[in-house]
Amino acid sequence: MSISTADIKVGETRESIVVGDLKRTRIVQYAGASGDFNPLHTDERFATEVAGYPGVFAHGMLTMGMTGRVLTNWVGTEALLTFGVRFKAQVWPGDTLTATATVESIEDTPAGPVARFAVRTVTQDGTEVVTGTATARLEP
Repeated sequence: MSISTADIKVGETRESIVVGDLKRTRIVQYAGASGDFNPLHTDERFATEVAGYPGVFAHGMLTMGMTGRVLTNWVGTEALLTFGVRFKAQVWPGDTLTATATVESIEDTPAGPVARFAVRTVTQDGTEVVTGTATARLEP
């Protein structure tokens, strides 16, 4: 999949529900896949009684990975050059996440045209959990 400069415009936005009703099972599966078994994400008793949270919550990198789907569904994995985020709030089991990517600019570079995106993910109640940026290579 490739996207050309004719297929994308500054200001254009794509939005996607990247997870609906996040299950604890998915959080534990991510722990296994990533090797990150921090008990804040997998052990309810530790999260509540020791750390003082209302319960376990998703790994930031799981949230980032799910957020990235709005980009890869739009421009493809092979075109994505950079992707970085800032974690703003915890993501809890039961949350539904909606990710939005907006084209901020399209620039000519020595390697060809590049689109710059702003990325944002919110929960079902509008809580911002991730903000970030990304770049993708475009076909001329």
